[in-house]
Amino acid sequence: MTTSLATSRLKSATDRGTYTYIAVYSAVLYMTLLIAPIIAAKLVNQFGLSSTEVGGLLSLELGAFSLATVPAYLWLRRVNLVTATRVFTLIAVAGNVASGFVDSYGLLVASRIVTSLAAGSITVIILTLSSKTANPSRAYGLFVTAQLVMGAIILAVFPAVFANANVSAVYWSMAGLALCCLLFSGRIDGNALRAGSKAADPGSASARAVRVPKLKAGLGLAAVILFYISLSGVWSFMAQIAGGANISLSTTSLILALATVPGIASSMLATFLGDHPKRALFLVLGYVGLAASVAMLVGLTGAVQFALAAILFKFTWTFILPYLLSSISDLDASGQLMNTTNLMIGTGFAVGPLLGGILIEATGGFTAMLTVACVGALVSMLFAASIQRRTPRVLAG
Repeated sequence: MTTSLATSRLKSATDRGTYTYIAVYSAVLYMTLLIAPIIAAKLVNQFGLSSTEVGGLLSLELGAFSLATVPAYLWLRRVNLVTATRVFTLIAVAGNVASGFVDSYGLLVASRIVTSLAAGSITVIILTLSSKTANPSRAYGLFVTAQLVMGAIILAVFPAVFANANVSAVYWSMAGLALCCLLFSGRIDGNALRAGSKAADPGSASARAVRVPKLKAGLGLAAVILFYISLSGVWSFMAQIAGGANISLSTTSLILALATVPGIASSMLATFLGDHPKRALFLVLGYVGLAASVAMLVGLTGAVQFALAAILFKFTWTFILPYLLSSISDLDASGQLMNTTNLMIGTGFAVGPLLGGILIEATGGFTAMLTVACVGALVSMLFAASIQRRTPRVLAG
C-alpha cells in the first residue's frame, strides 16, 4: 500500500511538471501562426514583398513545422527529452535572432524553416508526452488553451507595442520568450519515451494501450486531417464571407476578436473536465455544433447571424480538439501515432485554405466551400466516434 501511494504521488508530481511544460511551450511555439497577420503586414511594408512571397514564406514555415514529424520517427524514443528540448529551444532562439538580421528573402525563408523545424520538433514531444499523462484530455486541453490565451494577448498588445517597429523587433521578442521557456524544460521526465524505460508505470498510457488494428489508427488520423481541413478552410475565409454579406471589416474584426473568448472558455472547460466517461458524447455534441455553425454561414444575411456562427464555430472546435487528440492517444502505445498526428494537423492546416480558395474561385461563391467543410466535419465525427474505447478509463489526477 505504501509503495502504491508513493508511486501515485510520484506520477502526480510528474504529470504536474508535464502540464506546466505543455502550457508554457505551447503558448510560445505557436506564436508565429498566431501573429502571422502582423508579420505579413510588416514584411510587405519593410521589404516590399508581394502577397505571393509572403504567402509562400508562411506556407513554408507551416510545412516545416509539420515535417518535423518525419525525423522525429528516428530520435523520439532514443534521446533524453529534456536535452532534446533544450537543443531545439536554442535552435529556435537562434533562428528568431537570425531572422531579425537577414535582409534578403532567401535567407529569411531559410532562417524561418530552421526555426519552424525546431519548434515543430518540440511540438512532437508535447503531443506524445500528453498521451502518457494520467489525464490526456486535460493535457490536450492545456495545449489548446495556452495557445488561445497567448493569441488573445498578442493580438491585443502587439499591434500597439510594435506599431512603429521593424519586423526584426517581433522576431527578437519571440526569441526572448523562447529563451524564457528553457526555465521549464526540466519539468518533464527526460526518459519517459525511451524504449525499455522504466518511466511507464501500470497506470500510464503505454501500459493501458493494447495492440490496435491499423484500420482504427488510420480512422483516427483521417478524423484529425478532415477536422483541420474543415476548420482551417472556413476560418481562413471568415472575413470574405462576412464581406459578401455587406458586413464591414471593422465589425467583422470585432466579432472575430470577441469569438476568441468563448473559444478560450470551451478549451478551459475541456481542460477542467479532463478525460471523461462521456467523452464520445462530448465529441458528437461538439461536432454537431461545429457543423451547425458552418451551415449558419450559408446564405449569410447580417452581422447577428455572423456573430452567432463565429462564436459557435470557435467554441465547438476548441472543445472538440482535446477530446479528439486524447481519443487517438488511447490507440498509441509507442508514441509514434501521436507523432504522425502532428503531420496530419499541419497537412490539414495547409490543405484547408487551398481547397477553400479553389472551391470559391471555381463556383464564384462560398456555398460549395461551406458545404464541403460541413460534410468533412461530419465524416470526421463518424471516424472519431468509431475509435472510442468500449470501457471508460479510470481517472487519475
